[in-house]
Amino acid sequence: MKKIIITATVMCLSICLWAQGNKGITASRLAEGDLLFCVAESGNNITDVTTGLDGRQIDHVAIYHNAGGKGFALEAIHKGVCLTPIDSFMARRHGVVVGQLKDTVGVARSVERAMQFIGTPYDFNFMPSDSAMYCSELVQKCYRSRDGELVFKPIPMSFHDKTGTITAYWRDYYARQGLKVPEGEPGSNPGDLSRSDKIVILGELRK
Repeated sequence: MKKIIITATVMCLSICLWAQGNKGITASRLAEGDLLFCVAESGNNITDVTTGLDGRQIDHVAIYHNAGGKGFALEAIHKGVCLTPIDSFMARRHGVVVGQLKDTVGVARSVERAMQFIGTPYDFNFMPSDSAMYCSELVQKCYRSRDGELVFKPIPMSFHDKTGTITAYWRDYYARQGLKVPEGEPGSNPGDLSRSDKIVILGELRK
């Protein structure tokens, strides 16, 4: 009988946590340093070669920053690393899932570190140099623990589909620049970050 009660309690707790993690949240509930994972309306060349949370087609990630009571998405987009008003950010996105670090002690400093990259060009070649920055690289390199350790370790970059074959798009993309596809080189992608055990998913951001 005791075992049944414990099992029922665990199941109830799991259901409650699931419900909390899947309800919509408003921008007013966002905290400094929350991660904003963008879900594409349809598959694209990024989601074809990466895997997002629960199989979602996540193709971008930004950092929430509050400045003077106003919310912004700190992000690396094609015009470079910049601050985008949260309303404008939401308007151009199909859907956004909010993630929060389980250990928030070093988050404020991590955001400050990322702010220093504002104005840095976008890294169209997804290389490890800090002279240019792509979206998940901004998060991966700037988020550190209280001890200064990287929260998100670099992973082998993926430009291949589910069969393990580098897609034609990425072969042609790099060939046009006379470069080799950096398959397996250390890097990051937004889908992988969304699945990290270092964060908890708070829910969908409501427009």
